[in-house]
Amino acid sequence: MTILEAADRAATFVPHAYPEQTVDLGEVRMNYAVAGDPSLPALLLIPGQSESWWGYEPAMPLLAEHFHVHAVDLRGQGRSTWTPGRYTIDNFGNDLVRFIDLVIGRETLVSGMSSGGILSAWLSAYAKPGQIRAAVWEDPPLFSSQTTPAIGQSIHQAIGPVFAAWNKWLGDQWSIGDWTGLMRAFPAEIPVPMLVHLAAMIPPDPDADPAAGPADGPPQNLREYDPEWGRAFVSGTATASCDHVTMLEQVRVPVLLTHHFRSVDAATGRLVGASSDDQARRAREIVTAAGARIEYRDFPDAPHSMHEHLPKQYVEAVLDFVATLDR
Repeated sequence: MTILEAADRAATFVPHAYPEQTVDLGEVRMNYAVAGDPSLPALLLIPGQSESWWGYEPAMPLLAEHFHVHAVDLRGQGRSTWTPGRYTIDNFGNDLVRFIDLVIGRETLVSGMSSGGILSAWLSAYAKPGQIRAAVWEDPPLFSSQTTPAIGQSIHQAIGPVFAAWNKWLGDQWSIGDWTGLMRAFPAEIPVPMLVHLAAMIPPDPDADPAAGPADGPPQNLREYDPEWGRAFVSGTATASCDHVTMLEQVRVPVLLTHHFRSVDAATGRLVGASSDDQARRAREIVTAAGARIEYRDFPDAPHSMHEHLPKQYVEAVLDFVATLDR
């Protein structure tokens, strides 16, 4: 298994609106971008699976009016180090603890989406004392990213088939790279309820060329993503040491949980969306019983990545939450 740095994949990348920087965390070199004045409160943005830091570009100018913003690439994504066999929630989380220490250096608000939302929850529970002011969990797959969750659908009954298909046809570290085969197999390997509703959960890139189609090749975010991530989640190795009930019982900071588009197929019980209503409710119950404050905002018509597709609405939700902290 070969560790891959950004320099090993230099032809993959394209320029973006903000300058990119790198910090050496020991095992990984973490890529990140910064916006806003250093005198403003610190904010750490954590992307979801298959998303690089620049997925936050639509929201960063709005956030930079209020925060000193740091948006990162997690290991295995973007320009950060790819670490075969080392994709676990605990490793991702400890990378972020080191990043806060070495780069931000003060108490910070954290906001993560999807798998990044799970990491925002992880930091809410397990970060060092004084690191986390409060946390935004943007549509996280609580319970539904586990193979044997305490409640509701597992990853196999949710987004898992998509991750499995990416890994099967693209391979760990893009060792296969059969994009045409993936596109051909997708309708057969992805359950019908997911195919029907996937565009509502994950809309097309608003900046993509409307004349381009699947035959034109993978989108930029997938080019920068190690598909071993998907295998790690589907197999359960990514989440094996991070039980969600245990994690939620350890939350000690104020939390905003946003919940976006979701649909449960009546015939199969399959979930399209990050988490079901029952899973979101149970998460709130556990955090509340642990003595932490959790605010729940329901956005049933919002796509999974609100920060990318509805940036103004996302920033307003964050600012409304921060205002309650100040009070």
